Amino acid sequence: MDEQPSSGTGGATGKEAPAGRGPRPGGTWPGDSRPGRPGRPGRPGRPHGPGWAHTYGRAGWDGHGLPWRSTLAVGVFVLVGSGFAAREQPERVALDGLGRTLLVLAVLPLLLRHRRPVPVVFGVAAVTLGYLAAGYPYGPVFVPVAVACFAAVVQGRRRAARWALGLLWAGHLLLAHWLYRYLPPAGDGPAPWGQELPIAAFVVAILAASELARTRREQWARERAERAAAEHRRADEERLRIARELHDVLAHSLSVINVQAGVGLALLDSDPAQARTALTTIKAASKEALGEVRQVLDTLRAPGAAPRTPAPGLDRLPELVEQAAAAGLTVRTETEGRPRRLPPGTELAAFRIVQEALTNVVRHSGSRTATVVLGYRPDTLELSVDDAGPATGGDAGGSGNGLAGMRERAAALGGTIEAGTRPDGGFRVHASLPVRPEEPTP
Repeated sequence: MDEQPSSGTGGATGKEAPAGRGPRPGGTWPGDSRPGRPGRPGRPGRPHGPGWAHTYGRAGWDGHGLPWRSTLAVGVFVLVGSGFAAREQPERVALDGLGRTLLVLAVLPLLLRHRRPVPVVFGVAAVTLGYLAAGYPYGPVFVPVAVACFAAVVQGRRRAARWALGLLWAGHLLLAHWLYRYLPPAGDGPAPWGQELPIAAFVVAILAASELARTRREQWARERAERAAAEHRRADEERLRIARELHDVLAHSLSVINVQAGVGLALLDSDPAQARTALTTIKAASKEALGEVRQVLDTLRAPGAAPRTPAPGLDRLPELVEQAAAAGLTVRTETEGRPRRLPPGTELAAFRIVQEALTNVVRHSGSRTATVVLGYRPDTLELSVDDAGPATGGDAGGSGNGLAGMRERAAALGGTIEAGTRPDGGFRVHASLPVRPEEPTP
């Protein structure tokens, strides 16, 4: 499936397609969630794909443009907090217009922290170092660095965040212990080495919190992807189930209708009464097929709702025998073991397997008789449908979706299907459907 552009990423950039490769349908490029932009190889340590782009986005984690509100909140906090901090540090340079400008310049790049995390984290660190070199007071000036580092780590740019923090710390050491005599304020002395311990703890705390947030966000992204994949699997399984039900219902009913329509046409002039009987059978078969199709479609229109009519089971086996008789096929049923109620899924699978097997006999076998044997074992239902053959117009068992559908039904219950020609020339379908001991009801 083609990737769709995440909201807030803008339109096509107008770049030409690389040689030998064209855009995907819809204007997207492989490996990128933005339209009209060639895909780029992934970088180590950074997740890629539509799930990551949707979660974090090129324009912000929420995918709704630049993070104005959070950046404005950080700016107000830094400016106001630095004003209060300056009152407690009279030995530092007073916070003047240049100092406030540097604070604003340290905050403004945060608007692009989700789009360009590496330049932002280095830029904020550089402006902060310039602020400290000018002798302005300590305080919330380190908050923009923490925010930029957090954004970089969360987006997988851990190395850049570590380098930026390391360079800022190294620069601060040079300013506080060696270059202080050449920088304002005048007469300033070296900073005590004891203050480096809380600074180191602050740096470690920033990195640890960022790594934790990154891990949690990746975990949430994986969980969302797993939930989406599970929903897709359930949808695919439901579509397969509905397709299987419709195939079994329509194939059987249309086979009966086709045979009876041929009988009616052949006897329309010579035996009108028998032709009328064929038409009556056609009407009954089509009515029943419409009812079953409507039941299947009702479950599709209202997923999760309880069906208004029970799913067919082996209690409706006499109906299959009557429908086969109307199509000119004599069906004999045998039961081995003690009949009992089976789980609804097993009942439905057994009914559909018998239905499809009899349909194949009507369509592909020259025999006009068939035998259905139900064997109730303690933990298994053994099911056999035999006809004497020979095949007409192709393989007696059919080569389309019928046998595949029967195998899928049996496999869904952990059972097996064996279908093939018998030594005497007929055809046999044998199903073994396991029944867990705790499931059957007396």
